[in-house]
Amino acid sequence: MSMADLINGEAELDDEENDGSFDEDAGEAPRKKKDTAGLDDSSEEEEDDDDEEAARAVREGFIIDDEEDEIDNSRGRRNRKERHKKRSRDEEEAALDEEDLDLIGEANPEWERKTTTQPKLKRLKRGHRDDGDQQQKGLDDIFSDDEEPDANHEYERPFASRDHHQRVDEFADFIEEDDLEDEDERQRAQEELEVARPRERGYVGAGEATGLDKDALDDMEAIFGTGEDYDWALAMEEDEEAREAGEHNLELKDVFEPSQLTEKLLTDEDNQIRWLDEPERFQLDRAPFKNLHLSEEQFKEEARWITSLIWPKKQLASDLQGPFQRAIGKVLEFFVVDVVEVPYVFQHRKDYLIYAKKTKTNSSHHDNLEDDFHVTAEKLLVLDDLWRVLELDLKFRALIEKRNILEKTYDNLKATSNTRDRMVEAMLPVAVTMEELQDIQDYIYFQYSTELKELAATTGEFKEKRRPGGKSSMFERIRKGRAYELVQAYGILPDQVAQNALREGPRQYIDDATSSPIDFADSLASDSEFSTGEQVLTAARQMYGEELFMNPRMRKHFRMHYYMMGVVNCRRTEKGLRKIDEQHPYYELKYIKNQTFSDIANKPEMFLKMLKAEEEGLLEVKVVLQNEKEFRRQLLAEFQSENYSELADAWNDERKNVLDLSFAKLERVITKGVKESMRTECQDSLLKICREEYSKKLDQAPYKPKGMVLGTIPRVLALSNGMGDQRDAICWAWVEEDGRVLESGKFNNLSRDEESIGQFVDLVQRRRPDVLGVCGFSVETHRLVAVLRKMIDEKNLRGPEFEDQKTGEDRREPLEVVVANDEVARLYKDSTRAQIDHPTLPPLTRYCVALAKYMQNPMKEYAALGKDIISLQFHPSQQLLPEDKLRKQLETAMVDMVNLCGVDINDAISDPYTANLLPYVCGLGPRKSTAVLKTINQNGGVVNTRDELVGDPDHNKLPVVGPRVWNNCASFLLIEYDSSVAMSDYLDNTRVHPEDYELGRKMAADALELDEEDVKAEVDEGGPGAIVRKMIRDDDQEKVNDLILEEYADQLERNYNQRKRATLETIRAELQNPYEELRRKFAVLSDDEIFTMLTGETRDSLCEGMVVSVNIRIAKEEMVVAKLDSGIEGKADIMEGSDRQVPLNRIFSTGQVTQAKLLEINRADFTAVLSLRESVVRVPYRKRVNHDPSTWDVVQEHKDKEELKAKDKATGRAQRVVKHPLFRPFNSTQAEEYLGSQAPGDAVIRPSSKGNDHLAVTWKVADGVYQHIDVVELDKESEFSVGRKLRIGNKYNYSDLDELIVDHVKAMAKKVDEIMQHEKYQSGSRNDTENWLHSYTKANPKRSVYAFCLDSRHPGYFYLCFKAGENARVNAWPVRIVPNAFELMKNPYPDMRALCNGFKMRVASESQRR
Repeated sequence: MSMADLINGEAELDDEENDGSFDEDAGEAPRKKKDTAGLDDSSEEEEDDDDEEAARAVREGFIIDDEEDEIDNSRGRRNRKERHKKRSRDEEEAALDEEDLDLIGEANPEWERKTTTQPKLKRLKRGHRDDGDQQQKGLDDIFSDDEEPDANHEYERPFASRDHHQRVDEFADFIEEDDLEDEDERQRAQEELEVARPRERGYVGAGEATGLDKDALDDMEAIFGTGEDYDWALAMEEDEEAREAGEHNLELKDVFEPSQLTEKLLTDEDNQIRWLDEPERFQLDRAPFKNLHLSEEQFKEEARWITSLIWPKKQLASDLQGPFQRAIGKVLEFFVVDVVEVPYVFQHRKDYLIYAKKTKTNSSHHDNLEDDFHVTAEKLLVLDDLWRVLELDLKFRALIEKRNILEKTYDNLKATSNTRDRMVEAMLPVAVTMEELQDIQDYIYFQYSTELKELAATTGEFKEKRRPGGKSSMFERIRKGRAYELVQAYGILPDQVAQNALREGPRQYIDDATSSPIDFADSLASDSEFSTGEQVLTAARQMYGEELFMNPRMRKHFRMHYYMMGVVNCRRTEKGLRKIDEQHPYYELKYIKNQTFSDIANKPEMFLKMLKAEEEGLLEVKVVLQNEKEFRRQLLAEFQSENYSELADAWNDERKNVLDLSFAKLERVITKGVKESMRTECQDSLLKICREEYSKKLDQAPYKPKGMVLGTIPRVLALSNGMGDQRDAICWAWVEEDGRVLESGKFNNLSRDEESIGQFVDLVQRRRPDVLGVCGFSVETHRLVAVLRKMIDEKNLRGPEFEDQKTGEDRREPLEVVVANDEVARLYKDSTRAQIDHPTLPPLTRYCVALAKYMQNPMKEYAALGKDIISLQFHPSQQLLPEDKLRKQLETAMVDMVNLCGVDINDAISDPYTANLLPYVCGLGPRKSTAVLKTINQNGGVVNTRDELVGDPDHNKLPVVGPRVWNNCASFLLIEYDSSVAMSDYLDNTRVHPEDYELGRKMAADALELDEEDVKAEVDEGGPGAIVRKMIRDDDQEKVNDLILEEYADQLERNYNQRKRATLETIRAELQNPYEELRRKFAVLSDDEIFTMLTGETRDSLCEGMVVSVNIRIAKEEMVVAKLDSGIEGKADIMEGSDRQVPLNRIFSTGQVTQAKLLEINRADFTAVLSLRESVVRVPYRKRVNHDPSTWDVVQEHKDKEELKAKDKATGRAQRVVKHPLFRPFNSTQAEEYLGSQAPGDAVIRPSSKGNDHLAVTWKVADGVYQHIDVVELDKESEFSVGRKLRIGNKYNYSDLDELIVDHVKAMAKKVDEIMQHEKYQSGSRNDTENWLHSYTKANPKRSVYAFCLDSRHPGYFYLCFKAGENARVNAWPVRIVPNAFELMKNPYPDMRALCNGFKMRVASESQRR
C-alpha cells in the first residue's frame, strides 16, 4: 500500500469520480472493474494482499471497524440477554418524563432518545453505490463527527477481519467508532469470539452461506432448531437477576455532570427552589440567612438603619422624615412578613409609599357642615427606592448575623471566664457597619485570645495551629510577664486615649511614673523573659501600640476623620512612567491629586479606573488626610502628660514613639477599608447609571403606526445591506404583527437595477407594511436609507389607511423609513437561537428579522438575550463592574418593565418569545417559570382564569403555583377577556389584583346605579363578574369617572384599616382601558447615535483636529475625495490639499493612503472636511485639558517629561518617524487599543524599544489577541532611514515594508482565517474546547474526536486538542501560524487538509511506537 492510499489524493475528485464507498463488510476496498471488458481483474493473491493490508490498517487504528448487532445466529442466549438489558434500560429511561428528556436534549445536543427500533450499535455511513464499485476511505473519514445511520442488513457482516481482537493499545482506537457500551458485554463478546472464531480468512454468516436459499435454511431450522427451545428457562433466570438487582429509576444526575445540571437549573437545590411556595428571587437572595430570625426590636432598628442611609439622598422636607421612616418600616413588613416582591408593593401598596396631608379649608366652626379639606400628596418612595430597601435588608441581615455571633462569643466568655468588658458592651449593640463589627471582633480575639482558646478547647472546636514565636503568642507572653507593668506605666489606657480623642465622657488625665522609661525597663529585665531594659522597653512599646491599634474606638476615630477629611492622590509607578503616555486612557489619572470624596462621588468611574490601574501596576492610589499633621498633633495631645519636667518629657517622648508605631498600622488598615468602601459606593453608583440606561431602552412601546393607538404592533419590512459592498445583495424580511416571518429575499441594487426596484415596489404594494426598518454595519446603510426615501417619494409608496382624528376621513401617509437600533440584532444573527428559529435563512436575513422584531417589541428582544445582556454597552466604563452585580441590576430593570406591561400567560405557552418574559414576573424566576409552563401544559395548555392558577379540583386542574407565589404574580399574568366564554372574567385582563376584584365590582355597580336587588339578580344569573360584564357589554365604562373615590378610600381606611386610594384610581383606569400601554413611544435614534452605530466612532474617538489615515478615491486638480477607515467620506479643496501651489492630482493618486487632519465633521451626512497640507498634518492632535494645579501634580508631570526626554535622547526612540501609511508613533498598548476596533489582519508599524535598527509590527490576530513582531533593519543608509533589508526571526527576509506586510502579515492573517473557518474550529477558549470534547466523547464513548481553538495567551498559535475515547485524557498540540503554512511539531503544512492528514499520520505513528 502506497502513501497515496493513506493520504487524501492530490487531485480533487468530482462527485462522479468519488461516488464509490468503502466496503465495511469485507474490510477492504473493492477493486474497480474495467468498463470495456466488465471482468474482474483481481486474483486470489491480490485479495490476500489486500486483506493483510486491511487487517494492518485496522490494527493501526486507521479504518473504522463495523461491528454487528448480532455475533452469530447460534448465540441466541446472549442476544436475548442483551435484548432484556436493553428493555430494562428503556424502562429506566421511561422514569423520566417528556420534559426531562427534552431538557436532556438541551443540555447535551449529542444525546438522542432511545427507541425500540434503533439498533444498539451504530453503523458507519455508506457512500453512494454505483455498479458495485467502491473506493477506500481517506483519513479524513476517520475523525468524522457525523452520527452514522444504520446500514441495510444485506451489507452487514459480523467482523472485518480475523485480527479484529488485537487492537488493544492506547492509540489503536483513536477513531470514531461505536462498540458495545457495557464492559461486561465487551468481555463476553471477546470470550465468545475466541471460542467461536472460525479459522478461515473471513467468517461468513449462516444467512450468506453459498448455495443455501430460503427453503434450505428453513429445512436446516426444522432439523436443528432455532436455539429458542429453552427461552422459558432463560426468562426465569433473567427475572431472578432483575429481582436481585432491584428497581433503579434513572435520574438526571445519573446521566449528566453536575456542571451541566447547574447550567440548566436542574440540581436538587434548583428543584427545591422551583417548588417552594416563596418568590424565587427572595429564596436566592435570602439563602445565606435561612436560619436568621429578626426580633421585633431588630425589625424596628432595621427601619431606622435603612432610613439613615436613604434619607440623606432624598430631597424631601425635614418634617417628612417621620412618615418616611414609617413608610420604610411598612415596606419591610411587606417584604418580610407578607413575602411580596417589589412590583407587587409598587403596584398594589402604592398608598403606603405616599404621604397624604389634609389641610382644612372650611373656616366655619359654628355650623353643622363638615369641614372641607385640601389633600396634598408627596411621594416618599419611588421604584428605585424599593429595590434599594430590598438590597439594604440583605445587608442588615448580614450585619445582624455577624453581631449575633459576636454577642454569643462574648456571652460565652462571660460565662466561662467571668470576663466583663465595658467597651464591648457599649459598642457592640450600637455597631451599625460591618467595619465596626470587624473592629470589635479583632479586639476580642486579640484581648481575650487565651480565654477563647480555652473556651474552644472545652467545646472541642479548637483547631488553630500557630507557629511558635508568632505575634499572637508574643503578645500573650508580654501580657503575662513583668514587661506588662511598663505598659501600665504609660499612665493612661489605650481605650482612654481613644475616648479623649472622640470626646466621649470626661477627659482622662495622665499620671507620669516615678522613674524614667528606661530605668523602669531596666528594673523589669530578667533572664527568663527579656534580658535587657531596651528589650523590655521595645516589647512594652509594641504591646501598647498593638492595643492602641486594636482598639475599636481608636479605629472609629481614624475612620471618621478619613471619611471627612480624606483625599485621594495618584502617583505613577516606574512601569506607568512610560506606559501611560498622553494617548493612554489612564493619563487623566497619572498626576491627579487632592480628589475629595465628593469629587469622586460625582465621577464614580474615575475612582474605579484608579483601582484598575493600580491592579495593573501602573499607578499607586493613596488615601491621605488633608490635615494629617494637625490630626497627628491633636491625637498626641490626648496622649501626652501636661507636666513640665525631664521625667515628663521622657515619658512624652516614649508615648510619641508608641503613637508613631500604631499610627502607621492604623493608617494602613483604615485606608484599605476606606478604599474598599469607596469602591463599593462607586460600583453602586455606576450600577445605578447602567440600570437607568437599560430602563430607558426597555421603556419603549412598539413602533406606533400612524393612526393607531400606542401599543399596536406594527407590520415591519426590514432591510439591510450589511457591510454595504456593491457586490452584495440587500437582504429583507417581512414580519407580521404576530412575529411570524412570512417572506424574505434579496434585492440586487435598489439605486440602479430597475428589476430590483420593481420587485421592491411590488413587495410594498402587496404587503402594505406600516414601516420600513433599516440598519447595517457601515456608512453605506446611510446611503441605502437615502435611496429608499427617494424611491418612496418617486413611486408614491404609502402606508396603510387610517382615520384622520381631525377630519374623520381615511388617509394614507408616505411610508416611513426608520433606522433601527441593531445592538440586539447583531448578537442575534449568528447565535444558536437564530439558527434554531430560522435555519434556512442567511445571517443577514436573520439580522433583518431581529430588526423587525425589535421595532415590534424592544422589551421582548432584550429579554430573549438572557445572560448575553451584559454584552451590550450601557456605560463606557461598565467593564470595571463585576458581572454578577451588573447582571443583577439589569435584571431588576427588566422586572420593573415586564410587570408594568404584564404577560399574557396563554401567549407565553405558545410563543417562546413571550415565555422569555415569565422569569421576570413578580414572584417567578427562571426555575418557577419552567414549572409554570410545564404544569399548564399538563392541565390542557390553556388558562381560563387567574384563580385557576392555584388549582381547580372540580375541573381536574393541578396547582400551577402556590398561594404565596400566586399572590405575587396573579395581577401581572393577564388573561384576554372573551365575552363568549361564560367563565371569562374581564378583571383577569387588567392590572387589578384578585384581592381587589370586589372593589372593582362594587365600583361598577355604583357607576351603573344598580341597587342591591339588581346586583343580586345579575350575580345569581351570571356569576360574580356579571356586573363588570354588563358594563362592558353596554359600553358604559366611562361612568366610573363620575364616582367620588375619596369617599370609598376613607370608608375602607376607617372600617378595614386599608389604604386604597391609589388602588381605586388604578381600578377606575383599568375598567376603561385594561392594561393600557404605559411605556414611552418608540425611541427614534438621534444623528449622533446613528453615526456611532454605523461607524463605531464617538465624539471622543473621532473629533475635529485629529490626524487620521485616509484612502484617496478621487484626485482632481482642485479637489481630493478620500475615505476614512470608518467609512466617512472626506473632501479637501485646493487650499487644504497642499502647501505647494500645484494641481492636486499631481501629488495624490487614486488608491493612495495618506494622512489627513479633520477640520470639520458632519455627523448627519457622514461627511468630513479634510486638510492634506503637510504643515497642518505635522501638528499632532492634543486633547484640550485644562488641569487645575490644585488637583494636578504639574511639578511631577514636568519632571517625568524631562526624564523621558533624556531616555529617548539616549535611545533615539522618540525621534523615529517612518513614511508609511501604516506607521504610527505608538507603543504596544496604544497599538492594541488602536487595532481593537479594526478588522482581524490589520496591522500597524511602530517604533521599537530595541533601538533605531529595529521596527515593531503589531497585527490583530483575533478580537483581543495581538501579535508583536520584531523587525531587524539591515543595510541602513542612515540612523533614521528604513533598512534595505528587513529580517524577521533570522528566517524571513523582505526588501521593504510593503512586501513584509503583504507576504508576512497578510499571509499569516490568511492562514488564521483559514483555520478559523474550518469545520473543526471551536470559537471558545481551550477550556471550552476541552469541555466540548468531554461532552462529545461522553455521548459517544467509543469515538475519538479533535478540534482546533485559539491560543489567546500566545498570539499566532492555535491548539489542536484531541481525545481518544471517553476515558482518555485530552491532549493539546500547538499549531503555529507562519507565512503561507501551519507548523505542527516543527513540520510545515500548506493547508488545513494537509495539516489534518499530517496530524492523523503522527497519531498513527505514535500508536505504532507504543
